[in-house]
Amino acid sequence: MPKRIGSLIVDFVQTVGIAAAIFIILYAFVFRLHQVFGRSMEPNFHDREYVATEIVSYRFREPKRGEVVVLKSPSDPSKDFIKRIIGLPGERIKTKDGSIYINGKRLDEGLYLNDSVKTHPGSFLKENQEMIILEGSYAVMGDNRSNSSDSREWGFLKIEDIVGKPFLVIWPPKEIGGIPEINYVLP
Repeated sequence: MPKRIGSLIVDFVQTVGIAAAIFIILYAFVFRLHQVFGRSMEPNFHDREYVATEIVSYRFREPKRGEVVVLKSPSDPSKDFIKRIIGLPGERIKTKDGSIYINGKRLDEGLYLNDSVKTHPGSFLKENQEMIILEGSYAVMGDNRSNSSDSREWGFLKIEDIVGKPFLVIWPPKEIGGIPEINYVLP
């Protein structure tokens, strides 16, 4: 009997060791966990939610308009923000009368925002002043436009400052679920 208990303990330790090694490899190269801080992405993401973020896809493709990304904070790269891609490299962007215009066309954000949401200008992206998004950069904004520090204030986001793409809300339990894929093409 003592031999059998010893064998079970060895099997258990090996299983835990293999599982830990797999988790560490996946965490290092495939995904990360991030906590949402603040209200800048409400109503779609909430303060203190945890999301699983995959860090692989943007090595093989460019971010798309409408996708939610985790990014390094422009003011403190040790912190991460969560925002939505609004404008793509080379596009012309401006705010006008509470709306966003891309290449002269009003951006319809009804797939992820209530129609009553107004986008006001900031110190970088000023009212009715069109700017060209630099190559290798993106315009990002929080979904809670009145309570978000984003490209309107601190400028365009460089591709190298994008950490990854959240794909799953994992906490709190009542919010567990996948993050909808938005494939938004301008008319």
